[in-house]
Amino acid sequence: MKAKLTFLLLWAAAITLAQSPQLTVPYIMRNPRWMGVSPENMRWADDGKTLYFDWSDDKSLHAADPVTGKWRKVPLEEERNLAFGGHYNTARTRRVYVKDGDIFIKDMTSGAATQLTQTIETESVPRLSAEGDRVFFQQGLNLFAIHLKSGRWEQLTDFRRGNKPADAKKTEQALWLEADQQRLFTVLRERKAAEDARKARQEQLRPVRPKEYYFQEKQLDNFTVSPDGNFVLFRVGTRPAGSKATAVPDYMAASGYTENLNARPKVGDQLPTYEVALYDRRRDTLLYVSTAQLPGIEEPPAYLANPQKKKRELTPLGMQWSENSRYALLVLRAQDNKDLWITLLDPQTAALKTIDRQHDEAWIAGPGIGFNNGWIDNQTIWFQSEQTGWSHLYTANVESGAKKALTSGKYEVRFAQLSRDKKYFYIATSEVHPGEDHLYKIPVAGGVMQRLTFLTGGNEFAISPDERFIAIRHSYSNRPWELYVMENKPNAVPRQITQSQSEEFKKYAWREPEVLTFKASDGADVYARLYQPKADVKNGAAVIFVHGAGYLQNAHKRWSSYFREYMFHNLLADKGYTVLDIDYRGSAGYGRDWRTGIYRHMGGKDLSDHVDGAKFLAEKYGIDPQRIGIYGGSYGGFITLMAMFTTPDVFAAGAALRPVTHWAHYNHGYTSNILNTPVPDSAAYAKSSPIYYAEGLKGSLLICHGMVDVNVHFQDVVLLAQRLIELGKDNWEVAIYPVEDHGFVEPSSWTDEYKRILKLFDEKLLKR
Repeated sequence: MKAKLTFLLLWAAAITLAQSPQLTVPYIMRNPRWMGVSPENMRWADDGKTLYFDWSDDKSLHAADPVTGKWRKVPLEEERNLAFGGHYNTARTRRVYVKDGDIFIKDMTSGAATQLTQTIETESVPRLSAEGDRVFFQQGLNLFAIHLKSGRWEQLTDFRRGNKPADAKKTEQALWLEADQQRLFTVLRERKAAEDARKARQEQLRPVRPKEYYFQEKQLDNFTVSPDGNFVLFRVGTRPAGSKATAVPDYMAASGYTENLNARPKVGDQLPTYEVALYDRRRDTLLYVSTAQLPGIEEPPAYLANPQKKKRELTPLGMQWSENSRYALLVLRAQDNKDLWITLLDPQTAALKTIDRQHDEAWIAGPGIGFNNGWIDNQTIWFQSEQTGWSHLYTANVESGAKKALTSGKYEVRFAQLSRDKKYFYIATSEVHPGEDHLYKIPVAGGVMQRLTFLTGGNEFAISPDERFIAIRHSYSNRPWELYVMENKPNAVPRQITQSQSEEFKKYAWREPEVLTFKASDGADVYARLYQPKADVKNGAAVIFVHGAGYLQNAHKRWSSYFREYMFHNLLADKGYTVLDIDYRGSAGYGRDWRTGIYRHMGGKDLSDHVDGAKFLAEKYGIDPQRIGIYGGSYGGFITLMAMFTTPDVFAAGAALRPVTHWAHYNHGYTSNILNTPVPDSAAYAKSSPIYYAEGLKGSLLICHGMVDVNVHFQDVVLLAQRLIELGKDNWEVAIYPVEDHGFVEPSSWTDEYKRILKLFDEKLLKR
């Protein structure tokens, strides 16, 4: 009997093994559709009775019933009549929205939609007035109102490009002669008096029109009309004359010619300057909002060797009116990245009052900072701040300025939405674990948070308009995203709507990587994901993966955006490698100090975290310290270069994919946050750019880069290649991909790249 049982167990194991595919690079790097297609882009119908989402190979629209969980594919004819988003009136009985460039209004009681415009011009940003009797919208450079009762259009502004036509200037001699003619001849005096009277009468008869304002070639955007229709706020941008964009040559253009793609400028190039303009319709006057009185507006950044006080340039991030039009909430960010001001604008005086100044000697950022904010009522605003070192939710009284923290602790608020009755916030936080998101409900006055979701892993949320249901896009570390719906109440059980994984994908037993922490050399806890091989195939070699984007999280419990790399790590583990995936210094999810741990030195603590990870593997998992490789793309490629150049005895081989080699050639928005700009802080660029350390290369280096990369330009690799040539290095190679941008698209490119990576590790890390 025992022998029979043993036979059956061995037979079952053999069958399972036969069914489980052997992972190869060509197998896992196929078009991702082979895995199944996950649902995306959740949005609700107005009445909350239907959940829409994109699904299937063609990302077509699907609809699900939240009560029964049944779904269907939406016919094209039905889809044409659907529209999402827009603006509701206070009572939520009407919604205005844009569809195909025209404006519609929908009666929420009857469900009937009425088209308000049908023009060649595109209308945008429609909003209902406070009384609900008008719809404000933008067309071109100007704002208009439609009076719903009469259907009459009213032009609210007359903003124009170019210069105001100048009156013909007369010389002093010509003016003297004209006056002399008037003195001498009665007939000329009488004719002039008659002409002046005629013009005066015409002016009195002229219909009321808004005054013309000319803005040369400045850029006007971010228009917002006060709910009473009396004021218009907008942003006026001026582009610097000497700003220079970059060009990326496309050698594989369909035309057969080499064509240049216009790309972003480099860090440190001049930025547009901005002003906030306020148009008072009642007085027909235009004012520019002064920011001179903002606290700290002249404070120079601490890193400057010779700081001098001067007014810093600002970028307006958002403008929102209170319902009674008494104030506008105006968020301003310093262009040197060190300050953010949350202010109130009084439209009667155009004066600003600072409610909250957020200052960081490194740079202002973090989940929701500067963008998650709004009005609770006419007396109270809400916003997020990293005041405690973690992004949390705050409210403030606009009259007294008194602020209150609604959340606190060593976790982040990653999403916040005010409830329909404005009595609660729905917030998503990482309180349970840095690698998980869960939805909570908390009173706007503060108090105990009520947890609503319990699915372990990654969760994205969409709350129905009537707040009866919560749609959840959920995944786990070894299971891609699926759609769930649950009732909006404690302890509700989510109902799974979709089954997206293909049968082929499910045949392989994908690993659940262990999420762990290890100690860095400075005592910090570093989060990481570990992939371990089975004991009988463990080869003593290890690979460390470096995620890209810098400010991104990958040591989490959700399905990774790096799903190809995840599958590759399973392949490596099958071959006996141990794989470690680290959320190094600068990664998202761990608060302000972790986020800014790379300030003025990329390739410092972010690299030492990987060196400490290699030591951790050797000490705890028996890895041969001479057989550790490292690889990653974008920022991961940059760290790989710094590892191979500055810690050459730690890593025997590295694959740098689409890497930054010289930060002075990267974009402004990302780089200036961390390294400031090259002229005043050239030391930070020299300390952080791999090209300055290329002479340190000892191990074997593979570089892969797409030639039409408009993010990290192919120029970066060209510069480094020339440097390595001049240094006489011969243990490196470059693989180029002529049709690929920053994120590869073609399966053939992914396959070629990862075959090279695997070959590098097999040749350099495995014992012969």
